[in-house]
Amino acid sequence: MTTEKNIEVEIRSFIDDEQYKRLLEFFTKHADLLTEDEQETIYLHNDEDVRLQRGKYTAKMWMKSGDIHDDAREETEVQFNQHDFDKVLKIFLTLGHRVKIKWLRHRMQFDWDGINVSLDDTKGYGKIIELEKMCTPDERPTALTMLHEKLKELQIPLTPRSEFEKRFAEYEANWHKLI
Repeated sequence: MTTEKNIEVEIRSFIDDEQYKRLLEFFTKHADLLTEDEQETIYLHNDEDVRLQRGKYTAKMWMKSGDIHDDAREETEVQFNQHDFDKVLKIFLTLGHRVKIKWLRHRMQFDWDGINVSLDDTKGYGKIIELEKMCTPDERPTALTMLHEKLKELQIPLTPRSEFEKRFAEYEANWHKLI
């Protein structure tokens, strides 16, 4: 049995301005604020889902297994000094990787009863709530059920995967103009 919690289980939904405001008020009262950040995230053209991210205080690179909108994926992450972001990106570009897509977002991240909650406002893409739990492979089904229950408790309908895929494809085709 694997005990490493390297499986990211997450669900997400697009939200409108009113829902965003309501959720921000709720989490400000009922959760612990972990971070408020301005993030630049770069997805690289690669056989694997490899990303680089720079925030106000930190930077990281990570790789996720599976397909982009799967509800559970193995995740490997390495954090580094945000001042080294351009050097790390240069290494990837020198190795022949190209930028696939870039996101600019304001992220509010909370700990709500052991769940990592992100409220994102992504330039040119929209507002999203994401509920995430890191777990072992054996804990995945229970974690996924619990996240669905928590989203219902927040009175937010789950956005279908097909909608995320459609909007992602639209953003991917137009992100240069949108940001």
